[in-house]
Amino acid sequence: MHQPNDEPRKSVYYRYQVFPPYLPRETEARQKVVIVGAGPVGMTLALLLARYRVPSVILDSEVQVSEGSRAIVYTRRSMEILQQAGVARRIAEIGLPWRFGNSYYRGQRVFRMEAPHDEDSRFYPMINLQQQYLEEFLLDEVCRSGLVEVRWGNRLIGLSQRDDGVEARIDTPLGEYTLSTDWLVAADGARSSVRSLLGLSLVGDSYAGRFVIADIKIDLDLPTERLAFFDPEWNPCNTVLMHRQPFGIWRIDFRLPEGEEPQEALRFEILKARIDAHLEMIGYEGKSWELDWCSVYSARALTLENYVHGHVVFAGDAAHVLPIFGVRGANTGFQDAFDLAWKLAFTLHGWSGRSLLASYSEERVGAAKEIIEEAGRSTRFMTPPTTGHRTMRDAVLSLSIENGFVGPLFHWRTSRPHVYARSRLNARDDDQALFLEGPVDGAPIPNVKLGLDDFLLDHWDESIHLLVFTEHEALPADVTTLQQRLRARGVPLRLLAISLGRRRVEGADLTLPDPEGRCWRKYGASADGATYLVRPDQHVAARWGNCTAHRIAPALERLVNRLGESA
Repeated sequence: MHQPNDEPRKSVYYRYQVFPPYLPRETEARQKVVIVGAGPVGMTLALLLARYRVPSVILDSEVQVSEGSRAIVYTRRSMEILQQAGVARRIAEIGLPWRFGNSYYRGQRVFRMEAPHDEDSRFYPMINLQQQYLEEFLLDEVCRSGLVEVRWGNRLIGLSQRDDGVEARIDTPLGEYTLSTDWLVAADGARSSVRSLLGLSLVGDSYAGRFVIADIKIDLDLPTERLAFFDPEWNPCNTVLMHRQPFGIWRIDFRLPEGEEPQEALRFEILKARIDAHLEMIGYEGKSWELDWCSVYSARALTLENYVHGHVVFAGDAAHVLPIFGVRGANTGFQDAFDLAWKLAFTLHGWSGRSLLASYSEERVGAAKEIIEEAGRSTRFMTPPTTGHRTMRDAVLSLSIENGFVGPLFHWRTSRPHVYARSRLNARDDDQALFLEGPVDGAPIPNVKLGLDDFLLDHWDESIHLLVFTEHEALPADVTTLQQRLRARGVPLRLLAISLGRRRVEGADLTLPDPEGRCWRKYGASADGATYLVRPDQHVAARWGNCTAHRIAPALERLVNRLGESA
C-alpha cells in the first residue's frame, strides 16, 4: 500500500500544507483526461484544458507540493503561457525579475549577457521564484476552475490501453482502485512511472559529473542577476552558479570533484566548508547563513522519440530531460503544455481529426532535439567531458582576461521559444515572402504595448485568431461568413482587428486601436488588409498581404488537420 510522507516538509521560509489522500467511494464514470503529476507542467496543462471546458483529474503520489526550490527561473515566454493559465500576475508580484548574466574568472568579470527587453514586453526576460510558490498559485487556480480535480496520495501502478482509451490502476494509502480515461497525460517528471510502465527509453546524452544544488538563507547585497564563477580556487576546473530568490534565499550550484559520492557531498560539514569557501572568495568571509534544502543532480540531455503512444501522451520532464544550464527544464515543459492543450481539446471536442495530436509530437520532439543540441554546447563548456574540451575551455578562460572578443563564448544560450518552421500545420501557399518584418510562419507572435497597462497578449483567449490589420470600417463579408461556418462546426475562431483608428471595426470580435502604428510595424503590416492566422498557442500558421476568405479557408482546414478527412 502506497504510503507518502505525510509530515510537512521542513523549510526556513515556506510553510508546507499536507493534503488528505483520495480514494473514491464507488465505481467512477470514465474521465476525459487524467494527468499524472501535479507539478508545474501538469497543473498548467489542466488549467489550459479548462479554458476549453475540458475537465481533468490530476494524480499525484505525494500529499504536498514539491520539496525545495527546484525550478526557479521562468522566462518571458513561460510567463506569457502562465498568463493564459491565470497565475502570471501572482508570480510577478513576488518574483524577482532580471535580464543580465555575469561570468567571472580569477576575480574578473569576463562576460556580461544582456537579454533583450523593451517597452513592448509585459514581462522581463527572466523572473526568479521558487517552485513551491508556483505550484501553490497553480493549485489555487485549479481549485477555482471547477473543472480540475487533484487527487493527492494517488500513485499510478499499472495501465492498460484499449482502442478508445486507457485503464489505470491506482494505489493510495486507503487502498487501490481503477480509473478509465479517454486520454492519459504523463507529466510525472524525469523518473516517470508512466514511461517505465510502457517500457519506453529516452535517447540522447548523459554528461559526466554530478552537481550540488544548495539553497541558503543569507543577506547578500548582490544584484538579481545570474552569477557564474569559472575555475574558482576552492573548486578548480569546475563552475559555480548563483541565483537570488525571493525571501532572502540564494541558490548555489556547483560540480562535485571527480569520484565523490552524493551522500558524501551532502554531509552538512562538507557542504558548509564549500559554501563558506565560496562566500569568502566573493568577499563575504564569515557571513552566517542557514541551509534550507540541497540535492544532487546529473546533467542529461535526453528525449523520447515520440510523445504520443496510443492514448498516452508525454509532456515536460516525462518526455525529455534537459540540463539545468540555460533554465530549459520547466520552461520547455510549459511550451509542451501550451502546444498540447489546444490540440488535445480540439481532438476531444471533435473539432479536428485525431492526427492533430501527431503534430504535437513532431513539433515538440523537434524542439527538444534542437534544445539538446544547444544545451550540449553549454554543458560541454560549463563541465568539459573530455581532455580536449577542457583544453579548449581553459584556453578561452585564459584569453578572456585581456581579450573581450572571446566573451560571447561564455554565453549560456538560455531557453527560448521554439519556431515550428517545418510544422505540418503551416500554410503552404501564403504570402510569407512578401513580409519584410514580423513573426514568420511557425514563430510565436510578439507582444505589443497598446496602452498604459494594456498589451496585445492580454486580449488572447483559447481560440484560433485571425489578426487583421485594417483601416476600413468593416471586415470583408466573406471572412465573417467563413468564421460563422467554422463556429457552426464548433471550432473557436476569433476575428481581431488592429485598427489605425479608434472606431470599432464591424465584423470583428474585438477591435484594438493602434493609432501610432506600433503593432502594424512590429508585424510588418505594410498595407491595409494584412492578415495573420495564429494558433491558440500564439504561433503563426500563415500570413497574407490581403484578407481574403478563399485563401484563409484552406489554411484553417490545414490548421485543424482535417485535410483528407471528412469535415
